[in-house]
Amino acid sequence: MLSKRLCFTLSLLRPDALQVTSVSGLKYFPPPKNYDHIEIPERQRLRMYDKVPQYPPNLKPPKMQKRLRYMRGPEPLHNTLQLKQYGIVATGGGRMKHEHFEMARLQVARRLDQKRMFAIWRIEPPWQPVTKKGQGQRMGGGKGAIDHYVTPIKAGRIILEVGGKCEYAEVHTMLRIVAERLPFKAEAVSEEIMEQKAAQEKWEEENNQNKYTMKYIIQNNMGGCHKMLSPFDHRWCGKYL
Repeated sequence: MLSKRLCFTLSLLRPDALQVTSVSGLKYFPPPKNYDHIEIPERQRLRMYDKVPQYPPNLKPPKMQKRLRYMRGPEPLHNTLQLKQYGIVATGGGRMKHEHFEMARLQVARRLDQKRMFAIWRIEPPWQPVTKKGQGQRMGGGKGAIDHYVTPIKAGRIILEVGGKCEYAEVHTMLRIVAERLPFKAEAVSEEIMEQKAAQEKWEEENNQNKYTMKYIIQNNMGGCHKMLSPFDHRWCGKYL
């Protein structure tokens, strides 16, 4: 108990000094997640991919056209997490070179706790040839020689996955660093984040009060927009470039 003189002094110096706030109470901490069902494979790190695909010795490496359709539009197949945990998803189309594979592999290898985590690729190694002519050459003379190989990526494609006995906060920094250094737009996600985004997109589509959507405008040729649109805009209604 404070003495009367001390209480009077405190009330003069600071009127609210005698107001006692309770800071103790019943605390509730949720139990940790159970990871007993997760099995760590023998190989925890990302495997190293070849820079050049291996062809039979009697086969000349074939050349190929640009085929930009390989990285346009949404990914129809590999757009969900197999491990139902964490990964990197592409939000735009692009091409991955061998340097990008090595960057992701080394970043994951430095920050991965192999005792309780593992990572897997969800994309194939570089397979599409890209030709290039030497500097200063004249036009003509046929198609140039193969310069390097790439892997085309569509929007929504899962690049890699990280699983194991870990939380999303533990692997978020690692996945974010890899996603920022890729040659196309990508982001680090978890299974819960992907479910929330899908639910939010569905809700916005169902509760949209503006009937003049991009799909409605293109279908009705409003403003004569057909002469300024490509076949890809008619197919995806301006959602994918």
